[in-house]
Amino acid sequence: MKVNAKNRNRRLRKKLHVDEFQELGFDVAWKLKEGTDGEAIDSFIDKFFAEVIEPNGLGYGGEGDLIWHGLICTQKLGKCTEEHRVAVENWLNNNGVESVSVSELYDVWWAE
Repeated sequence: MKVNAKNRNRRLRKKLHVDEFQELGFDVAWKLKEGTDGEAIDSFIDKFFAEVIEPNGLGYGGEGDLIWHGLICTQKLGKCTEEHRVAVENWLNNNGVESVSVSELYDVWWAE
């Protein structure tokens, strides 16, 4: 099925996550300082969720220990914005992590 096909009804557009149902997100990665213990990592992640993820209606799916990487998208059907990207990047840079990397926004269902 072609992603760019036209003349789809609402049900099919929703099922395919296209047009008004498109979802945008972005990748994020960072590194915590060497020697950070498990308790400090847990505290950092709790703070990350409490201060930037939850208040912005975002969701994070990823993993890590000292090096973290994952995908950020909205908790509900929707599109992340450039403001979301900047908020996450600024928060990470202002909270003592190293090597912050934030991708451009992309379609999380039909990324190329």
